[in-house]
Amino acid sequence: MVPARADPPPLARAVLPDGIGARFVDNGNGLRMHLLEAGAGTGRPLLLLLHGFPELAYSWRKIMPPLASAGYHVVAPDQRGYGRTTGGEGADGGDPADFRMLRLVRDVIGLLPALGQRAAAAVIGHDFGAPVAAWCALLRPDLFPALVLMSAPFAGPPTLATTPGMAALDAALAALVPPRKHYQWYYSSPAAAAEMEAPAEGMAAFLRAYYHMKSADWPGNRPARLASSEAAELARMPRYYIMDRGASMPATVAAARPSPAEIAACRWLPEHELAVYAGEFARTGFQGGLHWYRCATAGIGREEMQIFAGRAITVKTLFIAGAADWGVYQAPGGFERMQTIACADFRGAHLIAGAGHWVQQEQPDAVVARLRDFLG
Repeated sequence: MVPARADPPPLARAVLPDGIGARFVDNGNGLRMHLLEAGAGTGRPLLLLLHGFPELAYSWRKIMPPLASAGYHVVAPDQRGYGRTTGGEGADGGDPADFRMLRLVRDVIGLLPALGQRAAAAVIGHDFGAPVAAWCALLRPDLFPALVLMSAPFAGPPTLATTPGMAALDAALAALVPPRKHYQWYYSSPAAAAEMEAPAEGMAAFLRAYYHMKSADWPGNRPARLASSEAAELARMPRYYIMDRGASMPATVAAARPSPAEIAACRWLPEHELAVYAGEFARTGFQGGLHWYRCATAGIGREEMQIFAGRAITVKTLFIAGAADWGVYQAPGGFERMQTIACADFRGAHLIAGAGHWVQQEQPDAVVARLRDFLG
């Protein structure tokens, strides 16, 4: 019998910037959610910040204090399967179906009463947190009257039509020379968790290379619109998106590992901040976050999402990404569809110079300025 895992304490105050605290709340959906919080106080409008993969609530640390100084109650949870949030997972990381999109939305909605709030002023999501934020606004505009998407465009709910799916794309990528595979297909594989949890170079070195390769610091990031979703066209993206067929993610990003001089010059992710990520993922592994991808590639929850086919987000919406972020274009046509069809009150797309995928960490001042203008 596997012993129950003890609940961890909140993230230590010593690793958090001034003005940010950490605590737990029960979200009413089976989770003891770990939150980072700034600007708590009666009557302050709530901003909910939703992280992506492989990230944590800690990923918002650079923009939370200035948003709190602007008068907001700013809350960033470790989402289901991440960090110090517990509940809903077994010894093997839980059932992938527990990580389907509408379950993740329910997790966020449950935070409102737990925080003593009727509604949020805005929900803001980055990377895989962006579709969660988008679905929050799509389904409950009364609770989330403003939406900010970062790095991952939202193209709308899935249509009722049958689509080829990831299996057909995987076969087409495998036929390329050299053979390739989609990173989401890799993340959905049984091997991904084990390979990422025990990289040969160690957790800190793996994450350093991963974060570096997707940042503006890596010169290989020169994003461009893709003409189609054909395998050969997708293969124009860097190998952290369209991987070599037999490679693991640690092996893929090791090819772009930064030099000691580059690491020393990295002001947006110094070693003591990287150590927080490395410590958390060494403790928890990646299984919970990888389940989000398994839902996407296997279509888990797709039928309930198809109920909303053709429905647009009606609340005011902003998009922010790094100018060096391939995530803007990884789903061909999605960036344009977000602006013209999926979001009925779209207020602008900002591609920020000097930032790659980790835009709120790489260029926090520019992100805060865009948010303050948008939120008014």
